Amino acid sequence: VVLHFRTHSLRYFRLGVSDPGQGVPEFISVGYVDSHPITTYNSVTRQKEPKAPWMAENLAPDHWERYTQLLRGWQHTSLVELKSLQRHYNHSGLHTYQRMIGCEMLEDGSATGFLQYAYDGQDFLVFNKDTLSWIAVDNVAHITKQAWEANRHELQYQKNWLEEECIAWLKRFLEYGNDTLQRTEPPLVRINRKETLPGITALFCKAHGFYPPEISMVWKKNGEEIVQEMDSGDILPSGDGTYQTWVSVELDPQSSDFYSCHVEHCGLHMVLQESESIPLVMKAVCGSIVLTIVLAGVALLAWRRRPRGEAHGSLSSPWSLSRV
Repeated sequence: VVLHFRTHSLRYFRLGVSDPGQGVPEFISVGYVDSHPITTYNSVTRQKEPKAPWMAENLAPDHWERYTQLLRGWQHTSLVELKSLQRHYNHSGLHTYQRMIGCEMLEDGSATGFLQYAYDGQDFLVFNKDTLSWIAVDNVAHITKQAWEANRHELQYQKNWLEEECIAWLKRFLEYGNDTLQRTEPPLVRINRKETLPGITALFCKAHGFYPPEISMVWKKNGEEIVQEMDSGDILPSGDGTYQTWVSVELDPQSSDFYSCHVEHCGLHMVLQESESIPLVMKAVCGSIVLTIVLAGVALLAWRRRPRGEAHGSLSSPWSLSRV
């Protein structure tokens, strides 16, 4: 049974390269469920292949052969479009053309879909499925926009794929990979001081090794949230199927303020002091981890349950394309 209380996404990325170097394919296509690669294809192997064991186990050989044939056609189209863009921009040498398509099921049960193109890593065209139109970023993109919007049947097909077929595939893949995608891995959290500039010390609260990626981290000073004074990092993949992030706050050496780092994640409840970890392993239940540090040297350990908040930081896509 697939649980839908988390946010899940299905994304497919294509990358065309105009002047690939040795060992770099001129065309690559990869698929992801959340942060997990599920499919791969490139212009060297010319075969669509599974990247997750649960994909190989559940999809028949004819699925891979059918999409291999489609990708060979999409490879040709992508490289033709890239050459056309180079002519319009009067560019030569190394340039890239990217496409991202996918959908997302949110925690509240709603869904979104997105389709966009990038040239040299910058947004080029973004599909608006509600108005069946393309948003162009410059005059060259506007030429493509006019050509694509002339085909109303294709626009409607893309809308239907984003709103219906993509969601159906995502649900199917979530069932296949349930043990991996619905698992919970609690964060490992540490607090440390660091001199960021001469005379300026910051307190860092770092979390890593957690899954799913939804997490909230916030510093409090004397029990009050200090979001405006806080710096934070993105929620990034660690490369092993888990995520990492951090939040920091600058310290006033003349002050006796009390700082505490509050982390919320479904899983382990932990209390941490600055130099040691005292993990309290409990059942995987959505709760609150309160990591407390007292700068005056008196440690106060506390845990209190509260509703989940919004995650701080953003989840970066593999191609650094902005979301619709």
